[in-house]
Amino acid sequence: MKIALFGTSADPPTLAHRAILIWLAQHFDQVAVWAADNPFKQGPNPETGHWASLGDRQAMLKLLVEDVQKDYATVQIWEDLSDRRSLISLQRAQQRWGLEPDYALVVGADLIRQIPQWYAVKELLPAVQLVIFPRPGYGINQADLDKLAQLGGHYQLVNQGDEQAITPPISSSIYRQIRDDDLIPDPVQSYIQQRQLYRQ
Repeated sequence: MKIALFGTSADPPTLAHRAILIWLAQHFDQVAVWAADNPFKQGPNPETGHWASLGDRQAMLKLLVEDVQKDYATVQIWEDLSDRRSLISLQRAQQRWGLEPDYALVVGADLIRQIPQWYAVKELLPAVQLVIFPRPGYGINQADLDKLAQLGGHYQLVNQGDEQAITPPISSSIYRQIRDDDLIPDPVQSYIQQRQLYRQ
């Protein structure tokens, strides 16, 4: 059994998140999704580094997942896996599904240089396969990948060199900069309007 673990800031979830979930559903038996705080983010909230609260981000991500579930029931929200430390999320997944499955940790290319600084990274990396998706504005440096390998990591680069093939070249930060509603799913946009998020 292959399980993809996808913790994301989802600040807010975009059509790129949707495309990633669909790709994962097509390649893994189970896709576990949750919104989480990234301790390396530097947003306006001094406690979390994010723009929207974790509760709002969880709610938006749930709306996105419910839309994806119409075609891919194996994509599910598991809020109890959410933690600032990926190793803790993995350990919670192992408590739920056991040690037998092959676990993959889904990350964006923007995180590659951060990963060596993560909590207990030498324990985390040998226990998962990294599935790395391209992110607009972030190249992938072989030296950074070599460093991950030195720490015990093994990885898969998704659609390297052709980022539009699977994920549109958009991100949450691009949405926050230009506020283009076409970058996010309709249910998420409705939620943002109701809660009056991202107005600063």
